[in-house]
This record gives sequence, structure tokens and C-alpha cells, in this order.
Amino acid sequence: MTVVKTAKPLIALAAASLVLAACATAPTVYRAAAPGAVGEIGYSEYRLEAGRYRVTFQGGPGAPENQIADYALLRAAELALRDGYDWFRVADRSTTVSGESSGPRFSVGGGSSTYGHRSSVGLGVGTSFNLGPGPAFSRSLEVVFGKGPTPRDRDAYDARDVVKQIGYGRQRI
Repeated sequence: MTVVKTAKPLIALAAASLVLAACATAPTVYRAAAPGAVGEIGYSEYRLEAGRYRVTFQGGPGAPENQIADYALLRAAELALRDGYDWFRVADRSTTVSGESSGPRFSVGGGSSTYGHRSSVGLGVGTSFNLGPGPAFSRSLEVVFGKGPTPRDRDAYDARDVVKQIGYGRQRI
């Protein structure tokens, strides 16, 4: 009988641990997204014309928005250097969010019933909270590459500096 009493809390603890482990997400790492996979974590690019690309980085749930933006800039810098350019300018940018929580929810419900000479009324109250990992951000950049000195423009980036600052400091999120 003592073994059964001891086993119940251990089984409950193990079950709770499994539930929490199932909620964990894989970290967002800097890598290429699987070709043709929609919503796959990682970067992808599309060549619009010579010296012009659309670069997208899709983050995983819970990854910070600024880290996803940095990873998109890093991929643009890598492409510029690969193609023999020195700098790039962001001509257009957009961010999309999926899986965003709208916060706690509260609901109230009621009902009544009559059977013969008896009647009853019931009232229910409920709340819910999103305990998920958070929203998933995706950043898309349209970039134009150039050679020579980097223009003095807030949307222009020296490709080597971006790789040095963001590329070497990469971390899992």
C-alpha cells in the first residue's frame, strides 16, 4: 500500500514534466530554410535582377523580432559579398507575425431547464491564458547591392561590417 501512495505523486510529476516538454520549441538557428517548405525556420532569397534580391528570414515561435531582423540583414550581407559587392541598401522591408496571442480570455455562460414543476438555472464562468511559446516573426527585405564606399544613408549597410557584427555573434534563440 505504501508503494502505491508513493508512486502516485511520482506519476503525476512525470506526467506534468511530459506536458511541459511537449510545449518546448526548437531554437531558431541561422540556416537556410528547406526549399519549397512554407513557414520553415531559416532564410530564403529570390533574385529579382542583377544586384537586387528579396531576402526573407522566418523565425520560430518565441524568437525575438530584432534577432529575426538581424538574421535577414546578415543573409543580405552574405549575398552581397558572394556576388562581389561591398554594400547593400534596404529598398523595402516588411514584418509578418503569426501565432500572436490576444491575451487572456474571459467567458460567461448561463442556462435554464424546466422539468415538470421543477426548474433550475445555471451560470458558468471561465478563463483561459495562452501558455504557448509566443508569436513567430518573419522579416522580408528587398535589397540593392553596390560597389565602392557605402552611401551615407540610414538604409545602407557595409556588407563586411554586418557579417562581422551579426555573423560572428550569432546565437540560438
